[in-house]
Amino acid sequence: MMLKSILPRLRNIILRLAALLLLSVALVNIATGNAIALPSVFPTGTTIYDPVRAYNSYVLFSAPDGNTHLIDMDGNEVHRWNKFGFPPEMLDPAQTNGEKGHILVQLENGISPFGDIFANQEVGELDWNGTVVWRWGTQAPGGRACQNHDISRLPNGNTLLLTTIEHRVAGVSDRAIADQKIVEVSKDGEIVWSWTAGDHLNEFGISPRGRALLRQAYSSSKQEFGGFLTLNDMQPVGPNPWFDAGDKRFAPDNIVIDSREISFIAIIDKQTGKIVWRLGPDYLTENQQTQEATAVARTSLRPRFSLSTPRPVDQTSGQHDAHLIPQGLPGAGNLLVFDNEGPSGFPPTRLSVEPGSRILEIDPQTKIIVWQYTGIDSDQPSWGFYSSFISSARRLPNGNTLIDEGMTGRLFQVTPSGEIVWEYVNPYYSRQKLDFDREVSVNWVYRAQPIPYSWVPDNTPHTEAAIEPPQNSEFRVTQLPNGRQ
Repeated sequence: MMLKSILPRLRNIILRLAALLLLSVALVNIATGNAIALPSVFPTGTTIYDPVRAYNSYVLFSAPDGNTHLIDMDGNEVHRWNKFGFPPEMLDPAQTNGEKGHILVQLENGISPFGDIFANQEVGELDWNGTVVWRWGTQAPGGRACQNHDISRLPNGNTLLLTTIEHRVAGVSDRAIADQKIVEVSKDGEIVWSWTAGDHLNEFGISPRGRALLRQAYSSSKQEFGGFLTLNDMQPVGPNPWFDAGDKRFAPDNIVIDSREISFIAIIDKQTGKIVWRLGPDYLTENQQTQEATAVARTSLRPRFSLSTPRPVDQTSGQHDAHLIPQGLPGAGNLLVFDNEGPSGFPPTRLSVEPGSRILEIDPQTKIIVWQYTGIDSDQPSWGFYSSFISSARRLPNGNTLIDEGMTGRLFQVTPSGEIVWEYVNPYYSRQKLDFDREVSVNWVYRAQPIPYSWVPDNTPHTEAAIEPPQNSEFRVTQLPNGRQ
């Protein structure tokens, strides 16, 4: 069953998070206010909506119920596909000969040591009615796609996929472990370009101490999941002002990747396969002149967030969804990334006792943070916004940012000043075992994509009715005399 496919991966994540969760369990801010851990009862669906200041669109996401959902701003489900995407991606009609509402998803899953979601048999393109118009998997090496974490349709009509393979990684393990491979597949299913992460270990900036810890972790056992680096992002750089000004590192065909396990972001030169730009995994400061010194220093307790911008980029930990903001949007060419601040790194990054995630917008040439969002920017404590794994952030045409606080299933829009003008809590739950003896109910969302109204068939409904949340201090669930609430 599709719902079970994520379990082995989440089981691994839970183990990595255990130490942190003993100090501070998952924290969430929803319409009922800040609470330590998830409350037992809380609203789902849209809880905040200001149609004037929000960017109004549809939002696409896959949920633990195994379906891919398209909602409007009032939280109404306007369409559903009965397939799961890891992640799903709706295609611009310009890529589908003008046909609207096509999505990329996983079509069929299998059983393997990687877990079903990492060993899918096929991925494909569905039209608005759910008909398969393109598929790939049986043509893949081993007869299955094994796509995970990202998929992207290229301007030439080919499809870029991030896949899991078994591979002996020199310098890490003497036996095959889970590695990750990017493949470009033609419309006819032929692999026309590929790149394997483990072949570029020396280009990722891992310190000598980190390399030793990496060998220790993987030399004696076979990893079961999505890769020893856990690449969770793979997207073309796309048109940008840096390349237009002559910086060839940012060629539109080059590929942005980031690693959850080792906390680096990098750009692959599509022509040579070499890493031509990198951020992390270790961040030098004025008083730390060598990478090895930084690797040792980063194990000390992290300070609280710095709120000042602009400033040099500082240590990220377990980040997701790194990409260059597309042309035509505010901040075009800058790197936007969801910095989870979750357990990560070789050596591991020590985190603050006051957990919280960040959205960072970074000038990729100067490596200066030019904008950021934390819970503090919404007049909350840092832990008012926190997802230690999965999650995403996307810039919107009006300058707002759509954020997926994935661990808690909360999607929301913030203005540049950090005000929340739309908020939605995923109501599509599933029971999953994770690493416990019995199943629990979860509503996590891996990634959320804003969808312009013009990308779906013209008769698709949507509403834009404002939703004003109640004052948290006054909101009550009351029992009426007849037993109704």
